Amino acid sequence: MTQKELKEKYKQMKFPMGVFQIRNTVNGKIFVDSSTNLPAIWNRHKTQLDFGGHPNSELQKDWKEVGEENFVFEILSEIEQDESKNLDYKKEVKALELLYIDDLQPFGEKGYNWKPKA
Repeated sequence: MTQKELKEKYKQMKFPMGVFQIRNTVNGKIFVDSSTNLPAIWNRHKTQLDFGGHPNSELQKDWKEVGEENFVFEILSEIEQDESKNLDYKKEVKALELLYIDDLQPFGEKGYNWKPKA
């Protein structure tokens, strides 16, 4: 199989997409995010946290203090891909993420997300 064929095959693959949270089981704080590729985004967050380079400094600090074993990755909602609809899945998952953030309010004592500026 050529490089071009491999790339095309990868593009055709369907990955689970949706909204997830990283939950600290010690203090209950959550970090809510979304992706069109849930396995890949979890791998990215975990790698950043393991190497001390996560953009969320508070989440990074707690990961280092209480350890990876005290965090869980939980899918809150998945979006089913529908071939018959021409949807912008990046927009769809972002809109769903904003609904969850509005509902869960993962700020301050409850979470690691930053409050959106008004």
